[in-house]
Amino acid sequence: MADVTFNILRTDPDSGRKPCFQKFTVPDDGTGLTVLDGLNYILENLDGSLAFRSSCRSAVCGSCAMHINGRHRLACNTQVALFKTPEVTIRPLAHVEVEKDLCVNMDKFWEKYEHVTPYLIPGSPPPEKERIQSQEDREELDVVIDCIQCASCYSACPVTLSSNEYLGPAALLKIDRFVRDIRDAAHNQRLDKADGPYGAWRCHSVFACQCCPKELDPPRSIAYVKRRLMRRRLLGGE
Repeated sequence: MADVTFNILRTDPDSGRKPCFQKFTVPDDGTGLTVLDGLNYILENLDGSLAFRSSCRSAVCGSCAMHINGRHRLACNTQVALFKTPEVTIRPLAHVEVEKDLCVNMDKFWEKYEHVTPYLIPGSPPPEKERIQSQEDREELDVVIDCIQCASCYSACPVTLSSNEYLGPAALLKIDRFVRDIRDAAHNQRLDKADGPYGAWRCHSVFACQCCPKELDPPRSIAYVKRRLMRRRLLGGE
């Protein structure tokens, strides 16, 4: 059995102390220790004050997103053996307020997410059975539909740090998701929200948001939205 060192950035605003790293030794029996397993071991055996979020343990809920060994990852499906090193350095998501340790306040992220109306607006009464969508139309959504709102892309983006009003990669990807959907009748309203100084045009194309744990591509979505906006300006209509 080997030991793994977890180097965690600890923050407690109520204490008045500055954020600092603290190291913990976690045993690894070689049976597939994940970062979340290690955090749970620390919480249950070493320091019950450690704060972090987790829920599904299946890479679906996005609640355990954090910055692990230089990259945004989900703690629940990140194997410690992946790193080939006996030390794991963990920081909370950036560009959002840290409430304690690895727990952050997601209010800013959710406000921008809600601003883009992240749900289908069909514009017609419900049909008797379903809104028809061909296999080809459904496949068009494959590149955008699996977002789990973990905010990794938001945390990685340098523009969200410099501009509080910027919608951010996740919200713009969600606009792309519904603009691609033929069942949605609010394409122009969505594009209006992307068009402006704090929408798609605020993106600096740094590609830092290419860190999605579900392998989505926010830069591609933002570029697609920009093309739709330019086409609308040049040709009119949606």
